Amino acid sequence: QVQLVESGGGLVHPGGSLKLSCAASGRLFGAYVMRWFRQAPGKERELVAGITSRGSTNYADSVKGRFTISRDNAKNTIYLQMNDLKPEDSAVYYCNVQSIIVADEDVPYTYWGQGTQVTVSS
Repeated sequence: QVQLVESGGGLVHPGGSLKLSCAASGRLFGAYVMRWFRQAPGKERELVAGITSRGSTNYADSVKGRFTISRDNAKNTIYLQMNDLKPEDSAVYYCNVQSIIVADEDVPYTYWGQGTQVTVSS
């Protein structure tokens, strides 16, 4: 069974930085993407950043230039370096693993972390 273990959340002042980590335990089969989502009170969950096994990345427009997603394939771990944090970045951040179906026999799967709180406040 795959579990995602997150860490790195906390309280930071505007303009500060945090680095989130997400380690996946257990076997991951086939192709997959690892992603960071976030959800603030009263708002929909949104995709923050994603990275594939090949290193392709994508970011929400709101975090481009400030956030960087990276990976360590050997550790099945992804990171989210967050710089120049703003109050609107405050949210619960969730790690996600989503399978990419490339063959009919591939079984889809999705795993979620427990979430880690990021609060940006003076």
